Amino acid sequence: MRTKIETDLILLNLLVLFLVIVILAFPSNVMRIALGIPSVLLLPGYALVAALFPRRQSLERIQRAAFNLTMSLVVVPLIGLMLNYTWGITLESTLSSLAAFIFTMSAVAWVRRKRLPVEERFGIRFRLSIPGLEGGIWDRVFMVVLVVVVLGAGAMAGYTIANPKIGERFTDFYLQDEYGKARDFTRSVSVGQEVEVTVGIVNREHETVSYRVVALLDGVIQTTIEPIVLAHEEVWEQAVILIPEESVGEREAEFTLYAYGNVEPYRGPLRLGIEVTDD
Repeated sequence: MRTKIETDLILLNLLVLFLVIVILAFPSNVMRIALGIPSVLLLPGYALVAALFPRRQSLERIQRAAFNLTMSLVVVPLIGLMLNYTWGITLESTLSSLAAFIFTMSAVAWVRRKRLPVEERFGIRFRLSIPGLEGGIWDRVFMVVLVVVVLGAGAMAGYTIANPKIGERFTDFYLQDEYGKARDFTRSVSVGQEVEVTVGIVNREHETVSYRVVALLDGVIQTTIEPIVLAHEEVWEQAVILIPEESVGEREAEFTLYAYGNVEPYRGPLRLGIEVTDD
């Protein structure tokens, strides 16, 4: 059985389609980096050089390889600049723009090559020859196995798209000072003076969750905020007022987050030091 790929342009475009499907279907940063970086550095430049120099004798092999990398480093930033001022730079817009550029340059390269004599055309051809599979029962077995593999791969890709992998589930819980900084800090106030602190929650649970926040001062409940219903990636912030009235000295406020309806703390406690003076 003998399979022949007549031109490198066919392989180039099939590779682009494969990369687009894999990057969109499998939301893995490791896979995207492993496949994306080499592709971005090689494929756009290869397509452009193929369109600009269709004749085999136009460039030496080393020159053509250097041009491929150089042109990619020129084309990709230009596409990014155009997207920044038009549709915006997103994964989908970047992939579609690079794929459209490669497809267009491949078409130009194909047209220009067709105008040249066959012996002058640049191209990389591949030939796969498997002895013993020229026909008959082995040919039919090979085709059955190939169909099964393709259908299995398609089913796996479809399942992955329909049931995307959910990342780590967690909730951000923080305190902010008057400058909007989320950190541990201490307040210095007079007896009876209000202490205002901002409490924040970010839901990263990949589902809607109801929360409850309890604020204590020296172990005594000062306020309870409930229910706080947040969708995935939704942010909630609210100022909480505490008034230390009893005596001077070191006091401590605690903020604890509960999943609504649960008695065990989900996050916290977050602690705020309060230094009370008699001034």
